[in-house]
Amino acid sequence: MNPATVRHNATRRESGRGRSSADARVILLNKPYGVLCQFTADASGKPTLAGLVTVPDVYPAGRLDADSEGLVVLTDNGALQARITSPREKLAKVYWVEVEGTPGPQHLAALAAGIDLADFVTAPAGARAIPEPEGLWPRNPPIRWRKAIPTSWLEITVTEGRNRQVRRMTAAVGLPTLRLIRFAVGAWTLEGIAPGTWREDRAGQRML
Repeated sequence: MNPATVRHNATRRESGRGRSSADARVILLNKPYGVLCQFTADASGKPTLAGLVTVPDVYPAGRLDADSEGLVVLTDNGALQARITSPREKLAKVYWVEVEGTPGPQHLAALAAGIDLADFVTAPAGARAIPEPEGLWPRNPPIRWRKAIPTSWLEITVTEGRNRQVRRMTAAVGLPTLRLIRFAVGAWTLEGIAPGTWREDRAGQRML
């Protein structure tokens, strides 16, 4: 993250201090492919959250890579942001993952048990094969695919949030990720939120 982004996010956190997490303002965004998960532009020239969310004084609780899609939770409360992103909280994040190849029981068992990624070993995860999610929007640009190799969908649930973790996990078991969509963070989901749009929620009892 560049210094301008750090300063920008630090400024945005000021308004959330001193407020209860249960009273926090929460924005649920369906981030499209190709959008940076930050409000400040960088040298890449890619679009940012500033083009999608005009609500003042909210900031993302956790990251989602530009080449990933789906749920980003934004809040105006620093304490809530910390609880959502803290590994100690073990907040479940659910991903829909389109992979190259056909997953078998051995792939699912390996993903569930934990994968040695050299720099760390992933915690046990939820992993199951699913049909293509109903009502899924087309990606722009479309995924690359090879006629001779089938694609499949997985649902993977992790309680960590390391850099490109899910992509690295599927690659490690021989199932390269073609498309990655975050469907849920804790109790919050993408349900009813079209790509590039958002809805407002309150933390309340759904906080964690």
